[in-house]
Amino acid sequence: MKVLISDPIAKEAIEVLKNAGIEAVEQPGLAPEDLIKAIPEYDGIIVRSATKVTKEVIEAAKNLKVIGRAGVGLDNVDRAAAKDKNIKVVNTPAATSISVAELALGMMFSAARRIPQATASTKAGKWEKKKFKGFELYGKTLGIIGAGRIGTELAKRAKALGMKVLAYDPYVKTHEEAQIAELDTLFKESDYISLHIPKTDETTHILNKAAFDKMKEGVVIINCARGGVVDEDALYEAMKSGRVRIAAMDVYEIEPAKEHKLFTLEESIVTPHIGAQTAEGQLRAGVQIAELVRDALKKT
Repeated sequence: MKVLISDPIAKEAIEVLKNAGIEAVEQPGLAPEDLIKAIPEYDGIIVRSATKVTKEVIEAAKNLKVIGRAGVGLDNVDRAAAKDKNIKVVNTPAATSISVAELALGMMFSAARRIPQATASTKAGKWEKKKFKGFELYGKTLGIIGAGRIGTELAKRAKALGMKVLAYDPYVKTHEEAQIAELDTLFKESDYISLHIPKTDETTHILNKAAFDKMKEGVVIINCARGGVVDEDALYEAMKSGRVRIAAMDVYEIEPAKEHKLFTLEESIVTPHIGAQTAEGQLRAGVQIAELVRDALKKT
């Protein structure tokens, strides 16, 4: 049996496959047309977020039995096409939960103390001590949209800092780490709002102009979830008006986002989709997906 590794994963994950007698072929960075040509000879494929396992790729596959996504989202896999061909799709939703939660928390600290702005100013030879008066997180209210694994990890950490934590999730009725609230209540009461939801028809632009209008003046928005759950045009206008004091964004509607009007605002904090990019998270994701792909192939 052969598995194509089309995005880089930890060497320990490769060893999992090899120890099971599975040939692991590493070919990261294949162009879409080259992937279509290569896929017929493989029984499995492991991807991260870069490779798109499209309908065309799946239709070209002759022996494919399992698609493994080392990470949470499955936006880059055509699950309907895979289901039509009885190809199993597996992922690692828990592997990078702590990594993403810690980034969201880091964004909160950065916003509260304006760390990126103060760093840029100091490196430019300025000494603007009074300009960068910040806020404590202690005693503030954090609103979490999406009370799943990542939202729960963030709630634990926020509570440890003495924050009040509200959570909105239509699929969660009670929560050990947060007070479940209606979305409008969360908008009105939160000093910080962090999103931890997938992009679906229901969640697309869940933060829009109407939502921003309901929020506290000077609210901080954090999105380490998925591009598209925030209406970026409405966010830009909310920042210009002062309704949103700082927006900390790791994901965008169009990626890679090399030019964006949010980047022109001093009070935006932006990173290039690095939520899961920790050594520990990537190791867990790689090993876990290799084990899932191994097990799926051994059952066939």
